[in-house]
Amino acid sequence: MINFFRSFFQSKIGLAITIGFLVLIALAFASADVSTTGTFGGLSGTNNVAVVGDEEVTTAELRESANNAFRQVQSNDPTMSLEEFLAEGGLTMALNDLLERVSVSEYGRMLGLRVGDNLINSEIMQIPAFQGPDGNFNESLYRQALQRQGLTDQLVREDLSDGLVARQVLIPAVFGARLPDSIVKRYATQLRERREGSIALVPSQQFLPDEDPTDEQLQKFYRENRSDFILPERRRVRYAVFDTDAMGNEIQPTQAEIRARYQENADLYRASEERTFTQLIVPTRQAAESFRDRIEGGASFASVARDAGLESAEIGPIRREAYAQQVNDAVASAVFSADEGDVAEIARSPLGFHVVRIDDVTPIAARSLAEARPEIEQAIRNEKERSAINEFASEIENRMNSGESFRQVAEGLDLDAKVTAPLLASGAVFDGEQGERAPPEVQPLLTTVFQMEEGRPQIAQGQGGDTFILFETESITPSAAPPLAEIREEVSVMWKLAEGQKEARKAADRILKRVNSGSTLAAAMRAEDTPLPPARPVNVTREQLMQQQQPNPPIALMFAMTEGSAKRLPAPGDQGYFLVALEDVTAGELDADDPLIGQARAGYGQILLREYGDQMRVAIRSEVGVEQSDDAVAAVRRELTGATN
Repeated sequence: MINFFRSFFQSKIGLAITIGFLVLIALAFASADVSTTGTFGGLSGTNNVAVVGDEEVTTAELRESANNAFRQVQSNDPTMSLEEFLAEGGLTMALNDLLERVSVSEYGRMLGLRVGDNLINSEIMQIPAFQGPDGNFNESLYRQALQRQGLTDQLVREDLSDGLVARQVLIPAVFGARLPDSIVKRYATQLRERREGSIALVPSQQFLPDEDPTDEQLQKFYRENRSDFILPERRRVRYAVFDTDAMGNEIQPTQAEIRARYQENADLYRASEERTFTQLIVPTRQAAESFRDRIEGGASFASVARDAGLESAEIGPIRREAYAQQVNDAVASAVFSADEGDVAEIARSPLGFHVVRIDDVTPIAARSLAEARPEIEQAIRNEKERSAINEFASEIENRMNSGESFRQVAEGLDLDAKVTAPLLASGAVFDGEQGERAPPEVQPLLTTVFQMEEGRPQIAQGQGGDTFILFETESITPSAAPPLAEIREEVSVMWKLAEGQKEARKAADRILKRVNSGSTLAAAMRAEDTPLPPARPVNVTREQLMQQQQPNPPIALMFAMTEGSAKRLPAPGDQGYFLVALEDVTAGELDADDPLIGQARAGYGQILLREYGDQMRVAIRSEVGVEQSDDAVAAVRRELTGATN
């Protein structure tokens, strides 16, 4: 949920995202203004949500930043709805992140920091998504990624420039931050601190009212707590699974095609060999001849290379044609002419002079047409399948463009169309049985399905590669709270629980009063007229608390209390109140060589870095100056939620 978002922006990765460097595509800004809203009242009637120094932050930028932040959270929790995200402060955090990012960038420019085109080019070329199979930057992949995201090269470069300026501003501010050992040891000692006490729960279930709520009470409760009843977005998927049988016999290779393919690739099927060898490349022929003589004289290949401060490489098994593509024909000819165990004649490639020892030679027998037939037949069949699928997809697209519906297309092509139950983005069936999920063939499509519009069919390859799926989003039910009439029983239950929570608080206050008067928590609980679960003893160290993936809130509260005190803590979901009584605190002890000191030094050092960074950004924001329009922010919120006023 939104807690992931909060913790994410407090992490080291979140800090990088805050300054806009590692989210090149995710935080790139859209260029369109907020539609149907005209101009806004703040900031002299402009459509800006803020002015940071001399830089304007538009409603379009905030909208896009909020949408990207929501997608980031949703990737961790697919059932998170936009309404829930906004209700839990997502827009405010996205706005603060955006304003801090622009503030840091503006401050850097005030200091005269600039980013050159060459540095931006270098950063783009290092992004893995833009690298081809050879590991080098691929211009085509870069342009395709921009097109998919609806971005331009200029927007990407501006975003990278902002991030690089921010790095120059923030990294020096936190670099080398380190807590003194005396403070580290004091904090580390606290990790061994032990606290003893007791914890009890006053459950609201014990105080539920007997009577049902009136219509007025129920409607008021529903209005005030509408966000608690928001249902996630769900979608029905219409799909049809088909395989190559639907395309007839056209994909089966003919004997003539197989024979022609064999003749075209005769070199692949003639007798050949694979070789494995050890290679060393040096800049001069004289050095290469010297190394070859020493190796032929009995010296090991590795020792010769090591004495020269070089490193040899093992190549293969590899065929001559493949090796020639790596070097050139001269080197390949020399290497594949030498006998096993010999050192090949010295030959030169653009890389230098090659000293090569042949370690292994594996003959590969020629293959006749009959022997190669299965391989060739499968290759031709795969090619025909791809071609047939493309033609099939074109036919489907033409039918759709002609006005035919999914159902008409499926019937016209004799496909068996099905429609799923309403599905959540996680793949679970909405309101289904526990564990009920989307059909297996639909599961891999859900990420795409939840990005599609209704009535826009697509074709995808099924798992295993032998089937294909024609699918579309049949219907979309947006995330929203259903009408009260549809969930009246659920709202009534929640109303009773809320009323029970009120009574549970009164009981908790009475119990705390007894504890503060000298009673134990266990005795104070027993003094209530309503039967309550007994208090349980707790004996734990701070180190044990911090080792938990999700610390227990009542135990965490115990470590924020003074000895001899008692406090209450609301349980989530109106489930009641925890009561925590701290009875004894035992100070921790550490030896000078305790490994916990080193762990604390590293852990608290990261906290110090984050604190310095936070303080630096706050100071920068104050120095640059930020003027914000609450009206414009409210307008963006209305547009995101679809509200009209």
